[in-house]
Amino acid sequence: MRIPFIAGNWKMYKDMAQARGFALKFKTLYHGTDVKTAIFAPYPQLALLVEEFKGTGIGVGAQNVHFEKEGAFTGEVSIPMLEELGVDYCLVGHSERRQYFGETDETVNLKLKALLQSSILPLVCVGENLSEREAGKEKDIVSGQIKAAFSGIAGEDAEKVTVAYEPVWAIGTGKTATAQQAQDMCECIRQTLAAMYDEETADKIIIQYGGSVKPDNASEIMDMPEIDGALVGGASLDPLKFIEIVNF
Repeated sequence: MRIPFIAGNWKMYKDMAQARGFALKFKTLYHGTDVKTAIFAPYPQLALLVEEFKGTGIGVGAQNVHFEKEGAFTGEVSIPMLEELGVDYCLVGHSERRQYFGETDETVNLKLKALLQSSILPLVCVGENLSEREAGKEKDIVSGQIKAAFSGIAGEDAEKVTVAYEPVWAIGTGKTATAQQAQDMCECIRQTLAAMYDEETADKIIIQYGGSVKPDNASEIMDMPEIDGALVGGASLDPLKFIEIVNF
């Protein structure tokens, strides 16, 4: 039985006071639910959120990490640094990291492997852009990203990974894949994982949909059999909107 997982990605928003205000409000709203929840915040807010959410069941995630434990990598943050803060999760391969900061299938794989050797659970993002979808290549693209990300990873480790399908054309654009489009791609992802491992392993992996998820479309998306959660962008900045999605 896969437990639904709703995660918020704050991207590069909120100062410390705003983050604290969100945490104080959200932890009063989040109770009596069997839905896993986490906030993926900018680095400066992580320690604050870990402290504020302690004992609530609300997880805290980083938005990126380097695959090396230490070294001459100016501007980067390592997994041991995040572990010291008490971070629960880390995003890997978000489309904005791929598009703007040179993330590749190879670095996604290296980060995934490094995180799986730590106490931090990875959430790996995959998705096609508009031209790839219009060319009818979306399933080949996403399946290829999954194969590259999970290359060399054993089945028992693969089960610990959450996958987020985020069509690039639906991120921050107001456009949303239809529930059926999201379902079809999440089914493709699970089939790809089943071919790489086996159906039992694939059935244990949480697959989220992300891309302009809002309170008014969350329920329809979450009703799809292969969609186990959501990676929420803009709507996660507002505790009232985010709790509506969590309580889909």
